[in-house]
Amino acid sequence: MIPFRRRLLAASLALTILPANAFGQENQQTMTTAQPGGLTLERVFASPSLNGQTPRLARLSPDGRYLTVLRNRADDKERYDLWAFDRESGDWSMLVDSAKLGSGRELSEAEKMQRERARIGSLKGIVSYSWNADGQSLLVPLDGDLYLVNVDGTVTRLAGGMPGALNPALSPKGSYLSFVHDNRLYVGKLAGEAQAITPDEGELVHWGEAEFVAQEEMDRKTGYWWSPDEARIAVERFDESPVGVVTRAAIGASGTRTFDQRYPAAGTPNVDVALYVISPGSGERVKVDLGDNPDIYLARVDWAPDGRTLYVQRIDRKQERLDMLEVDPATGHSRVMFTEHAAKGHWINLTDAYKFLADGSLIWRSERSGFGHLYRFADGKWTQLTHGDWVVSDLDGVDEKAGTLFFTATKDDVLAKQIYSLDYLHGGEPKRLTDIDFANSATMDKNGRSLLVTRSNGRQPPQTYLADSAGKRVAWVEQNALDANHPYTPFLASHRAAEFGTITGPSGETLHWKMIRLAMQPGKRYPVFFSHYGGPHSQQVTRAWGGALEQSIVDAGYIWFEIDNRGSSNRGVDFEKAIYHAMGSVEVEDQKAGAEFLKTLPFVDPKKIAIFGWSYGGYMTLKQLEADPGLYAAGVAVAPVTKWELYDTFYTERYMGDPRTDPDAYRRSNTLDEAAKIADPLLLIHGMSDDNVVFENSSEMIAKLQGEGVPFEMMLYPGYTHSIGGPVISPHLYGTILRFLASHGVTPPE
Repeated sequence: MIPFRRRLLAASLALTILPANAFGQENQQTMTTAQPGGLTLERVFASPSLNGQTPRLARLSPDGRYLTVLRNRADDKERYDLWAFDRESGDWSMLVDSAKLGSGRELSEAEKMQRERARIGSLKGIVSYSWNADGQSLLVPLDGDLYLVNVDGTVTRLAGGMPGALNPALSPKGSYLSFVHDNRLYVGKLAGEAQAITPDEGELVHWGEAEFVAQEEMDRKTGYWWSPDEARIAVERFDESPVGVVTRAAIGASGTRTFDQRYPAAGTPNVDVALYVISPGSGERVKVDLGDNPDIYLARVDWAPDGRTLYVQRIDRKQERLDMLEVDPATGHSRVMFTEHAAKGHWINLTDAYKFLADGSLIWRSERSGFGHLYRFADGKWTQLTHGDWVVSDLDGVDEKAGTLFFTATKDDVLAKQIYSLDYLHGGEPKRLTDIDFANSATMDKNGRSLLVTRSNGRQPPQTYLADSAGKRVAWVEQNALDANHPYTPFLASHRAAEFGTITGPSGETLHWKMIRLAMQPGKRYPVFFSHYGGPHSQQVTRAWGGALEQSIVDAGYIWFEIDNRGSSNRGVDFEKAIYHAMGSVEVEDQKAGAEFLKTLPFVDPKKIAIFGWSYGGYMTLKQLEADPGLYAAGVAVAPVTKWELYDTFYTERYMGDPRTDPDAYRRSNTLDEAAKIADPLLLIHGMSDDNVVFENSSEMIAKLQGEGVPFEMMLYPGYTHSIGGPVISPHLYGTILRFLASHGVTPPE
């Protein structure tokens, strides 16, 4: 379950850091006369985006001359075009106008599902692209067709492509085009026709694709990998026949379609997975030895820089052991290079924070110290490169000539990640390259020479700039200044500052919270919109800019509040593993501690604390209402999981184990058995075509509540998936929530 990405949430223009007990006296900044809020829900979700320009997929050309990005339009924030910046001339130009070039043809069901897995289902126009090795052209998929776009703006439709091709790619040297079509991998010369290099084995056997759980949970979107010399391709083959069939109803406004979907629910068989090395010319196949146990996950596949070795990460079904396999691509023979073991009561967290180097060594992120840190594996020995009670989240790049690596970490502030460099050959202290006043992320060119940094804070929506290896800004990609022309500027007058602090949790842990208070009147108490997620692999409380939804809720008269509970990320193994085989327990306790903290504040109305969550957050709403009747004024659950047996193997079993061997853990975690305890107002919302948290989760809860005689309210969205939204639907959804709160008296003071 990839955490629900909060849409266009607002942070504040001034960043105020307050300790947990800072409310002993009234804050003079917030005790001013209330100003009328100007941010409507309709404007929050309209175009242009109130975040300003938000470029996607910024990439440098292989020679470093050009920087390309996808930019959304002022009149349609969901449509993206391809732009290029010439670093020599300093000029920007649009390479592809998606509206002019695109056919508007409906996407195939397979591509729709891939986009849903990647959480880009609502985007239009160009959503992906890749540079050719020549540094002069790019591969651009658009509306099911494939185009080769030159840096001078000329465009050629590739005749070798097929409508609806999946996972299109150019080979490393630019000689071949490859893609997946009808479950088979096709390869052809760039200017010629592509031919299938894998057999047709029916609709249940797939070549070159990532299986459902790989896309949804492993952050692996492809199922084939070119060798650097183009001599071979590693290709995944998976057979869905062991996987159970779930008849999923996609209920639309004017009809219902049903899909017999192969869905690996917790405790049921996964796909049979295999890996082959295939010659693109002859089609000759060599099977890779993945071991004797077939019930494993194919997590990651990489080629050595010289193409002579294939590296495969294999994870066991329990996700407690990761083996790095070293494979001879000529024979398929493998050996275990090293093994990573999870801490007791924890699991393996998959990561892309690793890199195989030309000298034969490996930079690798591990949690073996209790915190995510970087190590170097060379000549069979490990050297720890970073140390401390903080977390490395990403390996951004490696400059092998200089012996320098670049990474993102929480070293200076757990709420605001920074970018650092480190001499990995000689060690020493990391050097911070970014401004501590911002939360940062970065990517790099393949040689580790140029940084693309994206940063934001409560005073500044996201900015992107190009920097050298010392962190010095070379050029703005998007300055996104809050000047007179910025779409958010008209709303600055009512913008409120975010405040941060901590409380001590039920078991002594430090819990971070974020609050946005409206302009208050002395002596009055205000309702709270208590937003939560609660699940693993998600940190909600950061100093980054959030968007505009938070501010709109505040403008409506509510205090916005969030707190990160045990189980959330970037706090180390011990903090995270508290939910092991115990979902719906410690998270509920920690969120309750947040509510009890709110009730001590003189400006909070203790009878008007409403909770809201989406996906895992929706699950949390149900568990919180069941655990503490009367604590909350009302609860909103959007697309909630109601019992974990309905969710997939890889995600659910990682935290909960196998329901066949630990049924009690699943029984304790479900929301259905104690549904009768819900005594506070509940609003249940679900998209009726949700293929992630399937609608059956809500339909079972609906039937249970009705059978127990529990009153509740609901709003269903025909045709919408897990990501319910759009310029009209999003205001409808959040407007429904605010009307629900008002109908139950969770309203601002008179």
